Amino acid sequence: MARLVMKFGGTSVANIERIRNVARHVKREVDAGHQVAVVVSAMSGVTNQLVAYCKEASALHDAREYDAVVASGEQVTSGLLAIVLQDMGIEARSWQGWQIPLKTDRQHGAARIMEIDGEFLTSRIAGGQVAVIAGFQGIAPDNRIATLGRGGSDTSAVAIAAAIKADRCDIYTDVDGVYTTDPRMVPKARRLEKIAFEEMLEMASLGAKVLQVRSVELAMVKKVRTFVRSSFDDPAAVGVDQNGNPPGTLICDEDEIVETQVVTGIAYSKDEAQVSLRNVADKPGVAAAVFGPLADAGINVDMIVQNTSADGSTTDITFTVPNADHDRARAVLDAAMAKIGATNVQSSGDVVKVSVIGIGMRSHAGVAAQCFQALASKGINIRAITTSEIKISVLIDAAYAELAVRTLHSVYGLDKH
Repeated sequence: MARLVMKFGGTSVANIERIRNVARHVKREVDAGHQVAVVVSAMSGVTNQLVAYCKEASALHDAREYDAVVASGEQVTSGLLAIVLQDMGIEARSWQGWQIPLKTDRQHGAARIMEIDGEFLTSRIAGGQVAVIAGFQGIAPDNRIATLGRGGSDTSAVAIAAAIKADRCDIYTDVDGVYTTDPRMVPKARRLEKIAFEEMLEMASLGAKVLQVRSVELAMVKKVRTFVRSSFDDPAAVGVDQNGNPPGTLICDEDEIVETQVVTGIAYSKDEAQVSLRNVADKPGVAAAVFGPLADAGINVDMIVQNTSADGSTTDITFTVPNADHDRARAVLDAAMAKIGATNVQSSGDVVKVSVIGIGMRSHAGVAAQCFQALASKGINIRAITTSEIKISVLIDAAYAELAVRTLHSVYGLDKH
């Protein structure tokens, strides 16, 4: 018998029939003798509608009231799933984040989880009850509902799994696992049996949409073994392998992966804009004058490249920001131009970041050279490069995104099954 947390996203609970399918997945685990807690998202499209209502009501709405509105989507789903489970003869009860309680900080709309007392939930599921929990929400110090931001249900599930010391946290979604790259772009992409927390964190932050970044961070810190699996599989046909693992991709500690490939996956992000400052005076304090105002405006800067002129008097600074912040970044820089002293600012949103990721890169030389040679052979120019122990990211023209991903996926042998 194991203690499980099962999380179902919006597409998995999009209507009553899909909620019944989710209930069959839950029943399978209950019938196997497991203790089960379920975390659910709002039905597909509901949160978007609730957000639209808030914006229509007032463009400058109170974040606390925004949370009260948008959290209702998960409340509906949790109640409906509990009703369906009860109709199937399973003892189930819905719980909202504030009832657990899942305690957050004061950042309404983008709250972070501060504490969960797992004793209450543990006693419920140990007594045979299936706890159906509304994800995405908790209670702030002001005693009001606080939401965790988009994708927060994944974070809720991992946090609850850690709090109740679950053996597994199964994240059910509309894909059957984590792939070497986007299978819609590369048909030869294959599902990974295992991926290390660090690799998944890089893939999630660099464009892979399978899991929310904060949930992976939390899983890594709390050592929560997490499975990504499909809710659209036949619940009656889904079993476990000889190690007791369900179908899908296991996200785990590096120590659990006996033999690693040099490169695990290729990620890409189209949500990038490149900004270049030309002929900036090369003197102390200039970088602070550029990036300080951007930080104050809450704009994340990613890739940074600096090229100093031959005489050392001026430098060009190039960096990337999220595409959604492109115009705002330009406005911030224009306001700071007198202090920065650049001759002009150039920017483009027509770029894409492609990343090569793998923990095996730590112990293998030549991975970067292989990447650059492969892109050069296809006539793809690199605008900027950043590296870490387990990743190489390049910024290229958006028109070459698919060609670059396919090329790198093949050159590192990820096409092979």
